Amino acid sequence: MSTALGLIARSPEAGLAVEEFTLPPPAEGEIEVEIGAAGVCHSDLSMVNGTLAPSFPLVLGHEAAGTVVAAGDGVTRAAVGDRVVLNWSPPCRACWHCTRGEPWLCETSGAPSAPRGTLADGTPLHVTLGLGALATRVVIPQRAAVTVPAALAFADAALLGCAVLTGFGAVRNTARVRPGESVVVFGMGGVGLAVVSAARAAGAGPIVAVDVSTAKQELALAAGATDYLVADDKLSRAVRAATGGRGADQAFECVGRSGTIRAAYRAARRGGQVTVVGMGGRSDMVEFSALELFHSGRTLRGCVYGAADFDVEVPLLAAAVLDGSLDLSPLVTHHDTLDGAAEAFDRMRRGEGARTIVSPAVRNAQL
Repeated sequence: MSTALGLIARSPEAGLAVEEFTLPPPAEGEIEVEIGAAGVCHSDLSMVNGTLAPSFPLVLGHEAAGTVVAAGDGVTRAAVGDRVVLNWSPPCRACWHCTRGEPWLCETSGAPSAPRGTLADGTPLHVTLGLGALATRVVIPQRAAVTVPAALAFADAALLGCAVLTGFGAVRNTARVRPGESVVVFGMGGVGLAVVSAARAAGAGPIVAVDVSTAKQELALAAGATDYLVADDKLSRAVRAATGGRGADQAFECVGRSGTIRAAYRAARRGGQVTVVGMGGRSDMVEFSALELFHSGRTLRGCVYGAADFDVEVPLLAAAVLDGSLDLSPLVTHHDTLDGAAEAFDRMRRGEGARTIVSPAVRNAQL
């Protein structure tokens, strides 16, 4: 048994607080990881704002990297001292989807996880998406981690676990963006900025970034956008003006709301592709008429976790960061300690900044 500190939500109505809890020792096939860095993703906010319905109390966080500090019997994928990136949707490698090359759609993905750890009063503690990575330590199955070079900074490694894999995968694996294609991206959070960066790497252009205010413009341009638009009732016309009068060949929705999905659909050209990357709510319905679906000829599809094989693509992305061909700095606007992580959620609610990187081991100190 070991103790850890984590950012905990006791209920949707309660505020977030850093609390101490007890972790079980790694069982067979499990590892204990000391978290070096964790990103604050909008999906974490969805856990506490009513969009999703997790069990409480809950340790937040699912985008992280750290160092293996203990291993149970039978662990073969990582050794003590290895640097690892955490996978919030580890595939079983045995179900129908996994055996046909779709591990991102594994039948075990999204299954409720059992409580992992206890609070000081003995209350069983749940963890976000099987990880609960906004904490000093986690205990996870070995298949929920992939090793990366020790030279890869924790902050960069953490981003690979969600925002970067999701954004780059949406561009490369789902949409298969080609050089010269026009792209519009809705939502300039961490994932949206990763989509912009991936579109630039794919040779797309123009790349139009869309958000609700001018606050994200500098970030979007740094990530590779050629144009920046503020969402309003004339948005479709502005996107067409920036894309040869037709609309975008490829539209990406990175917010997870019915309104922006509709806006992305309207912004795509006839025969274009619309890729929904954002995770939305179960009751947030999107409507299309039968005629517009037929007449527009557009393709509308979802993209789960970048349609990526985590074990294959994270090491490739890590190599790109290390050789300088992938710059992740435009995705990060704030660095903070675990004590300041709750403020990162407030910034997300206000639509400020992009990713916040939390260093859980640092307490009450300026980074």
